[in-house]
Amino acid sequence: MLSPSSSDQAFDEALARVRLRIAANHAAAEAKTLSTPTQLFLPGFDIGAFPNHLNRSSLIAPIARGQRKFYRQAIMVTRRDCVLEYTGEQLDEGDGDVIMALIAFARPYPLGTSVQLNRKRLLRKIKRGAIGSSQYQWLHRSLKRLREATLFLETKKLDGTTGYSIGKMTSFNIVQNLSYDDSAEVYCYTLDPRWELMFGNREYSLLDWEKRRSIRRGQDMAKTLQRLVSTSSNTVQRYGLDMLKAKMEYQGRMRDFRSALTAAVQELERLQIVAKGKIATNTKGAQQLTLWLVRAAV
Repeated sequence: MLSPSSSDQAFDEALARVRLRIAANHAAAEAKTLSTPTQLFLPGFDIGAFPNHLNRSSLIAPIARGQRKFYRQAIMVTRRDCVLEYTGEQLDEGDGDVIMALIAFARPYPLGTSVQLNRKRLLRKIKRGAIGSSQYQWLHRSLKRLREATLFLETKKLDGTTGYSIGKMTSFNIVQNLSYDDSAEVYCYTLDPRWELMFGNREYSLLDWEKRRSIRRGQDMAKTLQRLVSTSSNTVQRYGLDMLKAKMEYQGRMRDFRSALTAAVQELERLQIVAKGKIATNTKGAQQLTLWLVRAAV
């Protein structure tokens, strides 16, 4: 008969073998998904689709010019139903627009296959006004940022078990491959097939792209709010200011954040993205933003 200590050791060794086998199975499944081109079916949209788990996180934030941080396996602000780790240069709303444009242009092709895209065509999709050298330089920097960025995302089901895991065993790059043909002014890029998992079960939002392009320059906080409210169909939405401040990576004082947030809400009201917004103290004594969305015409 095994002694108690021998029994415990045998159990621990058996448990370790099971965990290794599970990890190996997960790694094999992720490698298979990564190597299999997948068609992304997103009906009823041209541009503006983005996964809800990313829209609700601090991965993309309305950061001030010249204040980008570099993250290394940083835990980003998310809801409790997922964990998001990010490595790379901090991303802003302009980078978010580029990602959504790349997804839109890749729609006709299976994810994991190469897409060729003229740089002027890409810029015209996301920006208004004249396009010159400064816009091309901005686009090139953004694409390099996205190519170098990696993330790990793990979602949780209602019972606490893992929904899906991306980037744990094999790195997930926002842009998997990227090259540029200077003579043709064409980018060639590939999106990871695992993007399809993040769009599964209708876990994505569709933005009104024309209204997004109409948001005034310097109002990236309004863009962040537009992405956030799009993740819910509730016509009245409430968000704690502490949570919003953390999600938006705002480093200044709360009173300054309130002023900037008020201006962002006014921009959404101007464009009829929301009907009304109000900052007030809730019944628990905490400050919160309440947004009343514009009701869709029946």
